[in-house]
Amino acid sequence: MPFVELSATSNFTFLTGASHPEEMMRRAGELGMEALAIADRNSVAGIVRAHVEAREIRRLAGRGPRLIPAARVVLRDGLAVTTLPQDRAGWGRLCRLLSLGQGRAAKGQCDLGLDDLLEWGEGMVLAIHPPRSGPQAPRPGGGAGGWASQAERLARRFGTDVHLLLAPFYDGQDRARIAALADWAGARAIPTLASALPMMHTAARRRLADVLTAIRLGCRVEDLGRHALTHAEQRLRSEAEMLHLFRGHEAAVRRSAEIAQGLRFSLDDLSYEYPSEITGDETAAARLARLTAAGLRWRYPAGVPDRVQAQADHELALIGRLGYEPYFLTVHDIVDYARSRGILCQGRGSAANSVVCYALGVTSVSPEIGTMVFERFVSEARNEPPDIDVDFEHERREEVIQHIYARYGRHRAGLCATVIHYRGKRAVREVGRAMGLSEDTLAALSSQIWGWGGPGQITAARLHEIGLDPADHRLRLALHLIDEIQGFPRHLSQHVGGFIITEGRLDELCPIENAAMEDRTIIPWDKDDIDALKILKVDILALGMLSCIRKGFDLIRRHHGIGLTLATLPPEDPETYDMLCRADSLGVFQVESRAQMNFLPRMRPRSFYDLVIQVAIIRPGPIQGDMVHPYLRRRNGQEAVSFPSDALGRVLGKTLGVPLFQEQAMQIAIVGAGFTPEEADRLRRSLATFKKHGNVSEFHGRFMAGMRANGHDEDFAARCFAQIEGFGSYGFPESHAASFALLVYASAWMKRHHPGIFACALLNSQPMGFYAPAQIVRDAREHGVTVLPPCINRSHWDNVMEPDGQGGLALRLGFRQIRGLAEDEALWIVAARGNGYAALADVWRRAGVPPATLTRLAEADVFAALGLTRRAALWEARALGGPAPLPLFAADMDGEALAEPAVTLPRMTEGEAVVEDYQALRLTLRAHPVALLRPFLTPAA
Repeated sequence: MPFVELSATSNFTFLTGASHPEEMMRRAGELGMEALAIADRNSVAGIVRAHVEAREIRRLAGRGPRLIPAARVVLRDGLAVTTLPQDRAGWGRLCRLLSLGQGRAAKGQCDLGLDDLLEWGEGMVLAIHPPRSGPQAPRPGGGAGGWASQAERLARRFGTDVHLLLAPFYDGQDRARIAALADWAGARAIPTLASALPMMHTAARRRLADVLTAIRLGCRVEDLGRHALTHAEQRLRSEAEMLHLFRGHEAAVRRSAEIAQGLRFSLDDLSYEYPSEITGDETAAARLARLTAAGLRWRYPAGVPDRVQAQADHELALIGRLGYEPYFLTVHDIVDYARSRGILCQGRGSAANSVVCYALGVTSVSPEIGTMVFERFVSEARNEPPDIDVDFEHERREEVIQHIYARYGRHRAGLCATVIHYRGKRAVREVGRAMGLSEDTLAALSSQIWGWGGPGQITAARLHEIGLDPADHRLRLALHLIDEIQGFPRHLSQHVGGFIITEGRLDELCPIENAAMEDRTIIPWDKDDIDALKILKVDILALGMLSCIRKGFDLIRRHHGIGLTLATLPPEDPETYDMLCRADSLGVFQVESRAQMNFLPRMRPRSFYDLVIQVAIIRPGPIQGDMVHPYLRRRNGQEAVSFPSDALGRVLGKTLGVPLFQEQAMQIAIVGAGFTPEEADRLRRSLATFKKHGNVSEFHGRFMAGMRANGHDEDFAARCFAQIEGFGSYGFPESHAASFALLVYASAWMKRHHPGIFACALLNSQPMGFYAPAQIVRDAREHGVTVLPPCINRSHWDNVMEPDGQGGLALRLGFRQIRGLAEDEALWIVAARGNGYAALADVWRRAGVPPATLTRLAEADVFAALGLTRRAALWEARALGGPAPLPLFAADMDGEALAEPAVTLPRMTEGEAVVEDYQALRLTLRAHPVALLRPFLTPAA
């Protein structure tokens, strides 16, 4: 077996390594290595990508290198040790070790000592990195705490599993240094191991490595000094190169292959066990069947239709064969907990295709709405885990997250990571500063970057136009490096809500570390990594509209005595659809943007499925694929509905022969272009929402050839593939659209029938949506809602509905609308109010709020009910907060206090009041600002 590199650093040692794990693995294959160990600093974040790449290389070429999972553990005193698990148990101990160190430190840090390594290092090969020193024999460097003493302790504890790592530094002293280290190790019977310590796959990445170092250190490349690489030698090396570099120590080179043969642990060995979710003596299968039967009786009180019951039985049988009952039970239990706490939630995604999910209450969308089948959600052929997303109220999702941590324990539950990559303007900004470009130059370059793109899209002519010299060497080099860094990982963040939950210890499956957010812990792998390892996740997501709808339902129950849920809303209400056809949708979920408002009168939705299409059609996929206008023409009878074939007609029937959904794009590939299930699955993965490394275009030739072979029109095939490419950046499945359409209908129904309550709930759920409070209030007033200003004796923190004196309800603005007013201070004011405040000074005495708060209240004109104008209230508030009087003027000549004379303040003009309203409340209930200018803007007769 040839030389194997056992300590490579990838760019998941953030701002240090200069090559992707995939590039390292491909280069190892080119060099003839049979294995490669990716060993990043205190991290295993990048190894799944290397593992997947190695698997792909072997699939295409029949042979290739395998990944050896590893990590370079750096102790708090600086000693570095490459840890190489020998088996599954060793991997579990490495994960526990990293979890221990990362749990002690802030996000991105690790705090470990030698005693920790001595306790958890069993089952691993340990390669000790000696410090870079001269050719003299290594010194202990501090007695028992020095690296040499630490190495000896590790050798005594773990015997021949400990090696001394020899690496060249290319400084002219390597031969003497390596010889001295080998002699020292030989005297202590510690075997040596050779490594090139590569931090890039080829020498071409040397300049980028320096830029990464400069970004990490916060300086310019020209100021790096000794931190810069002196050459491009620290790259992956072939066996011939290593034997040349280690002449006289060839045994250390060949020992790498011997060690690699003994390291048989693979990430494929990770056996993920989902929580069993067994309750008492009842099995998971029996419990799921019982809950499903009860849920069907709840959903269909008049009797479960035979077709629905048959589908439920079919789903339960398939779930049972694949052993996914615990997954559905976990989701049910989480949703059940949320409902027990009054937290509104709604499942989306492929769950909308499942009768079981509908019966369990995970989704309120009946699977009869869509055209998809359960096998698109859970497939025996694909052998893939199901994926259920559940949206919760954005203000209360944290309660659900902490419940999951409390129920399973932090050693069994953690959030996925999200890898933050260099893209667009961030790459320009950070690389440009490292290269010494001026801020003006960076601003000019950034102004030319759109979306995720890099400066490769900027032509020389365009550089001239924005005042930059395309011939400038520094600028050209910076632009090249900015393009090169595109897609590099910068740091780990937390996924929006993807939970990994295990039966055993999660921290023996992968490390667990602290997130930046308090009380959150995450694993180092992202959603693509866990998909590759077939690890189940439950998505606990947040949605502002759910907060709004729940608050609206509460207000309807309180003021009208009607209890509503998403499932019990009056269906297919004509007045609601009439409102949407008029594009009267300000504040309505998903259809409030200008693009959606422009499309609504053309679409004219008259049924729930029309809303499903409305949600999905104004998206990059259908727009880029030119599917919008053909659909409208067919819907309006201007174009005949036709299908390229009967098979595609079954796929495109509900969308009039025009593909609009992500699932249809996949089915066209299978039915129309002859894709195999495996190819279709690879296409599906490339269509991942917001996929940053999408490779949809690689399927183009295969797709077009397949469509031609099946007799389909070239133009139709090209338009279909253009839509598929659109999904490469953002795709919308029918199942997601159906779940969102229910929230569209719920919010639209509430706006039509209870506009005041809808506006109140919307204001109480801010910030969210497209529109500011001023626009929401204006729209509510246009719908006949009486809106009342904030009042010291009537308002609460939230906006509320109160009787308007005419048998209806008025919207009273709450203290939350006042700029700069803290919620806790507003709650004190309300709690101390009793039967009401009689004067401004009462608020100060009884609520104990500071004068600055009284000033903010006065600026918002909340004391009008007490007979105080805004200026009078400000005068009193400022008096309360004034300095203590000087002794000379504290009393008159007879010792009596001086009385302040009464003042009469001029009333504000209407224009001044409007300006002050916007300053304090960001809205006004008085005249529109332009109305005050109308006399000046109207031409004279």
